[in-house]
Amino acid sequence: MKLLKIAALAAPFALISAIATPAMAQDEEEVAGPWEVDGEIAVFSDYRFRGVSLSGKNPQLTAELAVSHESGFYAGVWGSNVDLGSGNDELEVDLYGGWTTDLGGVTLDVGALYYWYPGNDGFDYAEVYSSIGTTVAGADLTLGVAYAPSQGALGNTDNIYVYAATEIPLGDTPFSLSGSIGLEDGAFGNSKVDWLVGLNMEVTSGVTASVSYVDTARAGSNLGDPTALVSLAFSF
Repeated sequence: MKLLKIAALAAPFALISAIATPAMAQDEEEVAGPWEVDGEIAVFSDYRFRGVSLSGKNPQLTAELAVSHESGFYAGVWGSNVDLGSGNDELEVDLYGGWTTDLGGVTLDVGALYYWYPGNDGFDYAEVYSSIGTTVAGADLTLGVAYAPSQGALGNTDNIYVYAATEIPLGDTPFSLSGSIGLEDGAFGNSKVDWLVGLNMEVTSGVTASVSYVDTARAGSNLGDPTALVSLAFSF
């Protein structure tokens, strides 16, 4: 997402930046301070989480707000409609925090996430995650793992999800290809495999559209059937 400086710090420089010299621009960056805030609003044709629909195959609307520090620490909140089995839209709120750093072209990320379902406390659970990413021949590559320890919402068992993902820019065009594959085992899957292949386009600054093919080897439920997933996101 496009980074947005904290308004109280960035506003005085909005006009100056239009006529600033490189030296003035550097001073502006320094005055802006170590904190950054970013956000995103997006709509999807379905809420697919690790290959499985969590919206009853209905459209999804999401909103996110995050704050990060130059030290690498960050925290945020993400919200979405979700179908918990009643056939009606309910609310999912994800609260997360972590730390990321770059080590010679390799990006490390570790954190924790709490899935909160207001009014449905029996579904709430926590998860920890980590990932490592790098760029090879212009392609962004990421390997990651998410682990949810045994807790009541998971039937007193644990869950682990490991994945690999990539995004490949298509030259100097606004298009890029993306793909991922994941393996899940535990409370939410028994050696379940999911995968995604997509085409992304930067429509304009801060606006991204995508179309993806999503599928999973999940058995016994049509919520993991293959689908074409379409999205439009506005970041600020």
